Amino acid sequence: MKKLSIIDKFIYFINTLLALALLVSYLLPYISPEKFPFLAILSLFVPVLIIINSLFVLYWLIKLKKQLLLSTLILVVGWSFNSSLIQFTGKELSNEKGLSIMSYNVRMFNRWKWIDNDSIGKNIINFVKSKDADIVLFQEYYILEKEKLDYEYKYIKTQKKDNKTGLAIYSKYPIINKGSLNLENTSNNIIFIDIIKEKDTVRIYNFHLQSLQLNTNEENFGQENSEKLIARLKESFKIQAEQTNVFLEHEKAWKGKKIVAGDFNNTSYSWVYNQIVNDKTDAFLEAGEGFGKTFNYWFPLRIDFILTDKNTSVNSYQSFQKQKNSDHFPILTNISF
Repeated sequence: MKKLSIIDKFIYFINTLLALALLVSYLLPYISPEKFPFLAILSLFVPVLIIINSLFVLYWLIKLKKQLLLSTLILVVGWSFNSSLIQFTGKELSNEKGLSIMSYNVRMFNRWKWIDNDSIGKNIINFVKSKDADIVLFQEYYILEKEKLDYEYKYIKTQKKDNKTGLAIYSKYPIINKGSLNLENTSNNIIFIDIIKEKDTVRIYNFHLQSLQLNTNEENFGQENSEKLIARLKESFKIQAEQTNVFLEHEKAWKGKKIVAGDFNNTSYSWVYNQIVNDKTDAFLEAGEGFGKTFNYWFPLRIDFILTDKNTSVNSYQSFQKQKNSDHFPILTNISF
């Protein structure tokens, strides 16, 4: 430290704080938000912490300073944890005749004009039609009067009988069973269908865990309203933990093949994700490329997932980040059982 300039000493001080923050984040998958909701907020910032610590390594490397060892060591220690941020070698799009699944939070097809464009609903429907997935899972669904999808089978679960908003699953395969977990005291929910594909019965869960209500245009940490934002996030993460426990209990009763997908409103660094992915494969980690960003925010947030059984082959995965018709980006995967 004696050979460092005053500026470099200050930089190393910041480096130390952010390196320790990343180190603490490695514990997040094992700490329930019900006990420490404030820590859960850190899970949103892990992508930023990984990127910044990588930049610190590069900075000290250029200056040939041994201070690079701090962030290097912490990044290496958490390699399996950090590697979910970015995938460098995705699989090429496959012609494999498997099962294609799309998940898309459509933000009610822009019902309340968040985006100044009257064609959003039509754009989303046309995009979904163009991809022609076998299964389409919608979150923040709204029953449209004009635009329709040509699927023989579907299950739509609205928040209330006289409401047009909720969750929906469209399927090319016969639905032999369907249901809702009817999460309490929330407008969010988890629904499921059982389909017949060839000789297999496959259960498909559509998730929409407690919303963070993060306004991408108006709210940011560090602004005047950040205290209210943090308080709301803490409460949302606690509720997510409760909802996750409801799902895990429901899942125990199903012994067949399954797919779990949707909007988790949480990252792959969280307790919620760790509990749900426990015996499953993350399609993005198997076949994705790049950051896999699924939420339109200023840093790479991946909060939408498609999870499959461990013995399932993931043939391809795509995140369509040019589709800015919602605050989420659609994701699509093809799998073989």
